[in-house]
Amino acid sequence: MRAVVTRVKSASVEIEGKINGKIDQGFLILLGVAPEDTNAHCVKLADKILGLRVFEDENGKMNRSLSDVGGEVLVVSQFTLYADCRHGRRPSFIGAGGPQIAIPLYEQFLDECRKRGFEPQHGEFGADMQVASVNDGPVTILLDTDDLM
Repeated sequence: MRAVVTRVKSASVEIEGKINGKIDQGFLILLGVAPEDTNAHCVKLADKILGLRVFEDENGKMNRSLSDVGGEVLVVSQFTLYADCRHGRRPSFIGAGGPQIAIPLYEQFLDECRKRGFEPQHGEFGADMQVASVNDGPVTILLDTDDLM
């Protein structure tokens, strides 16, 4: 699994002209799933993201977690995180997990957020979405379970 985690002041996802999810301070999480990903990958990634200490403390140091600041999460499925751009100019997405694998793991990731006390706002798997965010910092982190397991 791959995730792009952006610390935001606010973020939202719109589908067909309607707001589907919206948060204030917290994380915008773009989440991609690979064919070989498992439930264990999902648990590990949720633990890592939701425990990140990237919010500033009273000394201006990135030392506080999402729970420390009362932050929220917005999760958006993003198969394009597995784009292969090594050849030509048109990306290949063969490395992305198909819906039969990706949907259950996306749903599990949302459940893992809930289990850790964060009711996730979210997009809709496979939908054409417009994502807006006000990045804070900016702080943006790329995580891949290939590096975490």
